[in-house]
Amino acid sequence: MATQTKEAPVRKEGMYEVVMKQFTHAADIMKLEPGVRKILSKTNTEIEVNFPVRLDNGQIEVFTGYRVQHNNALGPYKGGLRYHDTVDLDAARALAIWMTWKTALAGLPFGGAKGGIHINPKNYSKSELERITRRFTYALGDNIGPDLDIPAPDVNTNAQIMAWIADTFSSTKSPSTRFANLHVVTGKPVGAGGLAGRDRATGFGVVANIKNWAKLKNVDLKGKRFIVQGFGNVGYWTAHFLLKEGCILVAVQDVSASFRNDKGIDPEAMLEFSMANGRSLKGFTGAEEIDPGKFWGVPCDICVPAALGNQITAANADQITAKLLAEGANGPTDIEGEAILKKKGVDIIPDILCNSGGVIGSYYEWLQNKRAEIWKIEEVLEMIHDKIDTSFGKVAEAAEKYKVDWRMGAYIVALQRLEDTYMDRGIFP
Repeated sequence: MATQTKEAPVRKEGMYEVVMKQFTHAADIMKLEPGVRKILSKTNTEIEVNFPVRLDNGQIEVFTGYRVQHNNALGPYKGGLRYHDTVDLDAARALAIWMTWKTALAGLPFGGAKGGIHINPKNYSKSELERITRRFTYALGDNIGPDLDIPAPDVNTNAQIMAWIADTFSSTKSPSTRFANLHVVTGKPVGAGGLAGRDRATGFGVVANIKNWAKLKNVDLKGKRFIVQGFGNVGYWTAHFLLKEGCILVAVQDVSASFRNDKGIDPEAMLEFSMANGRSLKGFTGAEEIDPGKFWGVPCDICVPAALGNQITAANADQITAKLLAEGANGPTDIEGEAILKKKGVDIIPDILCNSGGVIGSYYEWLQNKRAEIWKIEEVLEMIHDKIDTSFGKVAEAAEKYKVDWRMGAYIVALQRLEDTYMDRGIFP
């Protein structure tokens, strides 16, 4: 009797492979100058640090942290720090490259970097996370700095963690220069030099892009149904601002559970529940809990992935019914998933454009600190909206010129700016 052989499982592409395929495709289309192409295909610096921390029980644990600095042709490296058990060099490398494209596209004087600690922060107390953060900052040393590399919040990091980093970094400097180093990070609490509105900048930017899409496509957002994957900072604020446009939130998914309510979910009630339950939605009663596998198939007009990368794949992309995918997360759609969505005629606002409100807000916080100024939240949101409007217009124009989708259009705009910089300045020596 013949034995039946099992088919080998399909290997899921990592984020680095995805970003490099996208880069190669865009570089081919725009005929990127070969020398610049070589430079941008490599990271400048990759840092791995292993550092010990004494936990509350007296035991010592060694943690591994990363910081990848991709390119600084346009200015200091800029990018978030995430605390997650998926953090590794490959992920940090991909996210750093995306940050270079994002800052270039937004017209900011920044390069791209990313990093974090391989850790599940839920397993540690607040005092342990403070010691871990401060020790990580010390281990990075002068590899970060307000005019060198400026971290910001990302997955599982927040304003409090940024304040610990700023305090630790500035404390290692001479007393006369400590206040000149507080903007080593952005996303700080307002009382510690943070920017009013920085907490909502990314979600606000997602909605600003959706409004630009609606204007371009002559779509009335009132009554449009949307779903959100991830209910952290980006997911909540996206829902908050979309409701102000008259949209209806019909489904939400986080790592703990998935929910659906065709009559509408109240994001304020969901946030209140989440904050009271350790940032978990499990047990929320304002909507029906559904099978997580059915989340992507909930009927809607707008889909907002605002969690981790590689969430929309060949396995679930065909379920999506939305007319628009607005990428609130970094790299949420893999190449196969995107091909399916494009075949279905779904418009995609790519991550480096869609979630750029966060880094734009970070730029204004950094600038506010450098100038010793304080801006009102209304001014901040207006400035973010203005930059996003400009970027969206450039992407749409490039997409039309090269007959490509918006992702390739966004890449081309970013790469063109970097190419111009290198061609104007030349290569040292």
